[in-house]
Amino acid sequence: MTDRPDPMKGKRRSSQWYGKIDKDGYAHRSWMKNQGFPAEVFDGRPIIGIANTFSEFNPCHGHFRKICEHVKRGVWEAGGFPLEFPVFSNSESQLRPTSMLYRNLASMDVEEAIRGLPMDGVVLLVGCDKTTPALLMGASSCDLPTICVSGGPMLNGYYKGEKIGSGTHVWKFSEAVRAGEMSIEAFMSAEQDNHRSAGHCMTMGTASTMASMVESLGVSLPANAGIPAVDSRRYVLAHMSGKRIVDMVIEDLRLSKILTKDAFENAMVTNGAIGGSTNAVIHLQAIAGRLGVDIGLDDWDRLGKDMPCLVNLMPSGEHLMEDFYYAGGLPAVLREIGDSLHKDAITANGKTIWENVKDAECYNRDVIFPLKEPFKPNGGIAVLRGNITPDGAILKPSAATPELMVHTGRAVVFEDIDDYKARIDDEDLDIDETCIMVLKNCGPIGYPGMAEVGNMGLPPKVLRKGITDMIRISDARMSGTAYGTVILHGAPEAAAGGPLSLVQSGDMIEVDVPNRRLHLDVSDAELEKRRATRAAFKSPYDRGYSKLYVETVNQADKGADLDFLVGNSGTPLMRESH
Repeated sequence: MTDRPDPMKGKRRSSQWYGKIDKDGYAHRSWMKNQGFPAEVFDGRPIIGIANTFSEFNPCHGHFRKICEHVKRGVWEAGGFPLEFPVFSNSESQLRPTSMLYRNLASMDVEEAIRGLPMDGVVLLVGCDKTTPALLMGASSCDLPTICVSGGPMLNGYYKGEKIGSGTHVWKFSEAVRAGEMSIEAFMSAEQDNHRSAGHCMTMGTASTMASMVESLGVSLPANAGIPAVDSRRYVLAHMSGKRIVDMVIEDLRLSKILTKDAFENAMVTNGAIGGSTNAVIHLQAIAGRLGVDIGLDDWDRLGKDMPCLVNLMPSGEHLMEDFYYAGGLPAVLREIGDSLHKDAITANGKTIWENVKDAECYNRDVIFPLKEPFKPNGGIAVLRGNITPDGAILKPSAATPELMVHTGRAVVFEDIDDYKARIDDEDLDIDETCIMVLKNCGPIGYPGMAEVGNMGLPPKVLRKGITDMIRISDARMSGTAYGTVILHGAPEAAAGGPLSLVQSGDMIEVDVPNRRLHLDVSDAELEKRRATRAAFKSPYDRGYSKLYVETVNQADKGADLDFLVGNSGTPLMRESH
């Protein structure tokens, strides 16, 4: 136990449960003692909740029981009292219809657990795509001292001597099968080789991106993003995070003191430098919304426009997260882009972000490129606006085809994902590589949950020509492991009556990424005529959480949070039970 002054001992939040010398204090302590806890742990020391998203349905988190035990060791060592509690585990690879539908539900689970239980600080065990934003959203709504511990990426995948990435090679191999270039037997044989250990996707997909966002926001210890899941250093980081959260409680270093506008701007710049997932946009928007921090799509465009991509990782490059960590990890990237950071932004270890990374080194310039000689010239998020998406749509230039950045093409429209699946393999489909594929009704309301279907697979007759990319526009998201010239998050979405719902096959669409323009070449009068005859979208979800979600979800440009959850409400004590 660390010997340091603790002026709040016996006066902090948990003391309202365990510090009372009356029947309520008796009841709270007595019931807890049936687990074998001695009386001394109720002496006013910091009580640390550990939000554990372990689930056997979530393969990314298969090792979280062990991580949690290492966090507990750190808490005990620092003189705290660790108590683990379960949280809804949002499994990207297993949960239907889409894990994004349940991100906000998981955030409510976290918020209510923190608000209702006697904890003074909280450790968030995160990893799989939606678990990181969900837990941070819930914790942000409560504003206790909080630290994140990510589960870490899987080991590199290998297939017949080739390095393969989770997600990225699912798309590449499946397209090769559809093009007749890979047998279905070979495709199936790669399954075991793709995922070799516990941990989340080892590409720079959404999971790795969000772990990097956590580190660049300052709500984790340095190096959190890159350490492989099964590396012993991941457990050391968990132990040290457990120690640190106790001091954060004593220092009263709350989330709101770390997650400032400067911190979010640091994360947005970092996302460009790592070629991060487009999903970071919608998740950071939602987290900031819980704290009342004003960031918008224009901030993403402003901060990302001149930031090159420095990291040669799939899906934008060729390496994987294991290589990234050995090359110096995120600290090396942050050191490289230091002049673009708010260097005095405070982080969870009590130091500024610049103090954490100013001495970081890069050990492999084929993985992490220098700022003066970047891997790709454009790493940030491009925000496009026009009469199709007046509230904005986004594109990831580092994953796109440069020749398609300015293009005019004929729209081939799919009314929803079922329409797409029914027609895309039809040899009579009127489409070629110059066309622009448009997918409707896959936004927050339309799917619901805004599924990762925006990176529509190309038609086989185009693939057989050797074409690997076409412009695709939708109100959907795409996996952070995906790639291509894909315009996403179109707002307002079609199901909410947005102009995207008015696009018809045969319309001409202009895409001009350098000038951030997305224009439908149809007159206003014709669009009004179409609007007058458009059938209103009717959701089939009429009960439970899904009904609540459809009725209250915000649009993508606002983070797709539930409207009544936006804003920071702090952590008032719950009314005492009787």
